[in-house]
Amino acid sequence: MKTGPRSYKPPAMEAFSHLSGVAAPLPMINVDTDMIIPKQFLKTIKRTGLGAALFHEMRTLPDGSPNPDFVLNKPAYQNAKILIAGANFGCGSSREHAPWALLDFGIRCVIAPSFADIFFNNCFKNGILPITLPQSEIDKLLDDASRGANAIVSVDLEKQEIHGPDGGTIKFDVDPFRRQCLLNGWDDIGLTLRHEKDISSFEETRKLSAPWL
Repeated sequence: MKTGPRSYKPPAMEAFSHLSGVAAPLPMINVDTDMIIPKQFLKTIKRTGLGAALFHEMRTLPDGSPNPDFVLNKPAYQNAKILIAGANFGCGSSREHAPWALLDFGIRCVIAPSFADIFFNNCFKNGILPITLPQSEIDKLLDDASRGANAIVSVDLEKQEIHGPDGGTIKFDVDPFRRQCLLNGWDDIGLTLRHEKDISSFEETRKLSAPWL
């Protein structure tokens, strides 16, 4: 018996409340989405498995071996959960694979002076917290991140605070609605399913009132 192709169901978005982990420094400006996940890896609609291709052209030497000089290949940062980046992070084409690759690698928070709008929005929809801070605060965090495995940074979304390895605190702003979605793990599908009873009720009523549809 032949069966049709199996549909792919994306995993539910993981809630974001508190995050504590190694912060990796990437003080480059204008990091575009093709640098984050090159075009040859966009053949899949699955959100898993893309972490291996994250920053592929910078992480990999021409012979295919890992580039030991790239920050995420260094032992201290291979399990980084936070990325401290330069201005205009995520510019370029509007590929949702970029936050998918970051998330699959294990990065759940990107902190930068500025972000490209579409990438910024896609982060929230996929469980990644993008935080915008003044360059002076970014410089402090880059200095913290330079300590390698000792660069443990904590992000508290509920209090909207970042705590550095020396105990310093940086406050950040986030849109209240997006904050609520992250805290509850609501992506666009999750937001819609909150009204599942109303949707089902409407569909049943519609069938009775317009059975020809």
